[in-house]
Amino acid sequence: MSININYSKKIKKTLNSLVLFTGEKFKINNLKKYLSTSEFSYINDLLKNNQAKKKLLIFDINSKKKIILISVKKNPKISEVENLGAEFYGKINYSKNSEYFLISDSIETSFSNFLGHFLHGLKLKSYEFKKYKTKKKIRYISLNIVGNKNISSIQNQKRFRAIEEGTFFARDLVSEPGNILHPDEYAKRLNSLKKFGLKVNIYDEKKLKKLGMNALLGVGQGSIRGSYLVTLEWKGLKSNVKPLAFVGKGVCFDTGGYSLKPAKFMEDMTYDMAGSATVVGLMKNFALRKARINVVGVVGLVENMVSGNAQRPGDIVKSYSGKTIEILNTDAEGRLVLADALTFTEKKFKPKFIVDLATLTGAIIVCLGSEYAGLFSNNDKLSKEIFDAGEKVDEKVWRMPLHKNYDKLMNSKNADVQNINYVGGAGSTTAAQFLQRFILNNTPWAHLDIAGMAFSKYGGALNSGGATGFGVRLLNQLVEDNYERS
Repeated sequence: MSININYSKKIKKTLNSLVLFTGEKFKINNLKKYLSTSEFSYINDLLKNNQAKKKLLIFDINSKKKIILISVKKNPKISEVENLGAEFYGKINYSKNSEYFLISDSIETSFSNFLGHFLHGLKLKSYEFKKYKTKKKIRYISLNIVGNKNISSIQNQKRFRAIEEGTFFARDLVSEPGNILHPDEYAKRLNSLKKFGLKVNIYDEKKLKKLGMNALLGVGQGSIRGSYLVTLEWKGLKSNVKPLAFVGKGVCFDTGGYSLKPAKFMEDMTYDMAGSATVVGLMKNFALRKARINVVGVVGLVENMVSGNAQRPGDIVKSYSGKTIEILNTDAEGRLVLADALTFTEKKFKPKFIVDLATLTGAIIVCLGSEYAGLFSNNDKLSKEIFDAGEKVDEKVWRMPLHKNYDKLMNSKNADVQNINYVGGAGSTTAAQFLQRFILNNTPWAHLDIAGMAFSKYGGALNSGGATGFGVRLLNQLVEDNYERS
């Protein structure tokens, strides 16, 4: 559905689909000026009999006129306001009406920029991926914002638009099938982001071999496609302030290699590059809104396939860090990509912190389901900042343990480290413990395991199913709240 949002200060014609905001529990005394006496009495009588704990009610006044009431808390959270917008979208998406008039002056909450966040939630919910539908039915809806109150400034509108475009770009990337978005194509799309002001460097296999990134290259050696490390830099400050760094796993398709995955659900492995998509969407957002921060995004792009040239269980590779890794399971591949990417990021950019994102383990889904991403970190301050940002935008994380005692589960008899814990248990923790070994200079670091959050078969508050773009809004909020200069 395509939504056209218009702004006007005065009502210019009879309104057939009217959207009004009320206080908690649908107290409507403030709405008398917008309703006729008969309409007010009719709705007021119906509300007396309404015991349902709903936030949005629709009243059909007659065959032509519809009135939508939206109940707003006195002091709502950001996520609650955005979820209201998403719920409103859900109602109008299935309605026959094509034009709505939202009376902004009916908003009485003291919440700053209520309308901006409300519309932001609506637009995030409206995303659809229909690129490969041969018959596209596009429905157009006009939403007219009438009044003077709570209209977002041009600057705030640009901010919301940047976050939306960054989130949608991440969702688009995750939604693409593996035959289209293989590493070669992915690298080309990232190169196109130069037009937004990002500095893009693409390291191909020749350059990676010269650098000694054998952990990353080993994952992709069974594919006919290339393997890449791509860096995206945004300099929003003229000074040489240390950048923030975000690193993403970009396994464009994951068969599991010779440790082959079961056929059931293997089609979902197109989203095994969701961590990289979040990083890319985040970087596009920073560039679009001209963020006053220095930041770098680093993504490792590979395809984990089976062939006569594919990596074998039992192989030993030397990583970019110099540490050797014994490959006991070729389906524990994401950590190999990240191992080289993390060390490279730390050495080359010397960042203030590193946050990596990956659909790394099924174990995190067993533990946290699709409600929280797993957070692992060597730094309490960074952990708290990420947790607080997640609570604010409702992209929640839960901190999980790291401890030196887990290291023994990853120690190899034949190399410095092995890539899987065969003793059993603590699957997500031992994976994070593995990654921590490749942070060499004690840089503040956090790992987000987003395996349960990157893709939703049933939809969530701000998405309608499929790719979620999880992490773009979370990490943007982290930066805005703690690191960006005003």
